[in-house]
Amino acid sequence: MAETVDYAALKAGGFMHQKQKGFFSLRVQTVGGNMTAENIKVISEVAEKYGHGYVHMTSRQGIEIPFINIKDIEEVKSELAKGGVKPGVCGPRVRTVTACQGSAICPNGCIDTLPIAIELDKRYFGRTLPHKFKFGVTGCRANCLKAEENDFGVKGGMDVSIDNSKCKKCGVCVKACRFDAITLDKEKGITLDNEKCVLCGRCVKACPFEAWSGESGYIVSFGGLFGNEIYKGENLLPIIKDKDTLFRVADAAINFFAENAKPSERFRACLQRLGQDEFKKVITKAYEGK
Repeated sequence: MAETVDYAALKAGGFMHQKQKGFFSLRVQTVGGNMTAENIKVISEVAEKYGHGYVHMTSRQGIEIPFINIKDIEEVKSELAKGGVKPGVCGPRVRTVTACQGSAICPNGCIDTLPIAIELDKRYFGRTLPHKFKFGVTGCRANCLKAEENDFGVKGGMDVSIDNSKCKKCGVCVKACRFDAITLDKEKGITLDNEKCVLCGRCVKACPFEAWSGESGYIVSFGGLFGNEIYKGENLLPIIKDKDTLFRVADAAINFFAENAKPSERFRACLQRLGQDEFKKVITKAYEGK
């Protein structure tokens, strides 16, 4: 009798059935698009030995190794483990956490993105939910990671203020601001229009006299989609200034989804069905630490 294959378990463990019978494309786990040289080396070796000698770079900073024969699956997992590489996940679970390079590398970054991505991965990666759930972390307003495409997006921002006693009225900040939020009066000095300010922090980075100061934080969006349907995630909270609050809000959001979504219902569809008011109450309580 032929051995029964548990395709659901294979998919949950990152092995996606190909159109070619008996072959799978293996999605490996990555965090924030970062892999070590050792990780990459063992992936290359496995692709050469068990695949067709190439890998596929996914749209979410992941790596997939196509053409893994079903009979080689356990050997492939063992070989990858030697290089510190784990299989990823698929199906109704928390997927790969994506991130740009953030303030550790990028001059525009307002937050250090990788530590946030790593913590999100530790807390949630692979958790079974009614449908897939995606986290994305981007370092600044440039939004290279497209935070609002994710179910839970984190964007770096900066709450800024001006000390006119230090201002030399050079106008550099006015030119740096892309949203006309800053005006300069040669007599009164600088004025910031908080309604127009998008918390990008460009004024702080541009000022040669340190007249501007800024406190970095996290701008969170909820319920983004980018697939069969497209929906921009919404900002429902003020900028978050500390990690503890960020993760309280993340806990509240993902728990709300787990408790209220129907099977095969994305987070956005759940919020649309229930209405956003109740969800906003839940995350506001988490934001306030209640």
